[in-house]
Amino acid sequence: MFHQREGRGLKRNLATILVVDDDAHIRELVGLHLQRDGFDIVEATDGQQALSLLETTKVDLVVLDIMMPNIDGWALCRAIREDSSIPVLMLTALGETQQKVKGLQLGADDYLVKPFDPAELVARVHALLRRYRISTEHVVEAGELRLDGTTRDVVFRGQHLVLPPKEFELLFKLASYPGRTLSRDQLIEDIWGYDFDGDERTVDVHIKRLRDKFPEDECSFKIRTVRGLGYRFEVDE
Repeated sequence: MFHQREGRGLKRNLATILVVDDDAHIRELVGLHLQRDGFDIVEATDGQQALSLLETTKVDLVVLDIMMPNIDGWALCRAIREDSSIPVLMLTALGETQQKVKGLQLGADDYLVKPFDPAELVARVHALLRRYRISTEHVVEAGELRLDGTTRDVVFRGQHLVLPPKEFELLFKLASYPGRTLSRDQLIEDIWGYDFDGDERTVDVHIKRLRDKFPEDECSFKIRTVRGLGYRFEVDE
């Protein structure tokens, strides 16, 4: 059984990243930039060594290459998904669409092609960890509202409600950080993904739908607009 931290245990810049690549230069490059951002790094030269590390080390995210000796990235990704839901970011020189699709079908969460921009790599790692936290959190309660992140069950004033997936994820994200302003860009990355092609208005539309379903004058919580920044979830005292 792979060791993995629950979502509530993840803290920004305190995650452990496993970098798997047979190229020492790539491991050094990836590790250097992630360490500069505060992450702990463990390394493996191939899939076989990575599996051994996963048995003994708590890892929050895996960055892996595809073309490696012994156990390649395809097989490693498949093995990870048999026993774990930790985020997997594939890092490879293969840029063809079919290779990307194969990786995603095997369970990879994201895909970055070499040569890559280190700043983009770090941004994608942060986005994946935030999305992972959303998917592994359990229950959020705010006043008369109760959200179950596992079953996606919504209970408001004792009544069970059904929300579309993106509306649920957006409300869950905001309610997980009461009193904290979350930017539109951050919400888009966390809910719709790093490569989302839409714009900020997507968030605004979903916020309006949530406000229509949970009118401020009828609820013990509010979704505030912070002009020029984003949105903040507030609970009445």
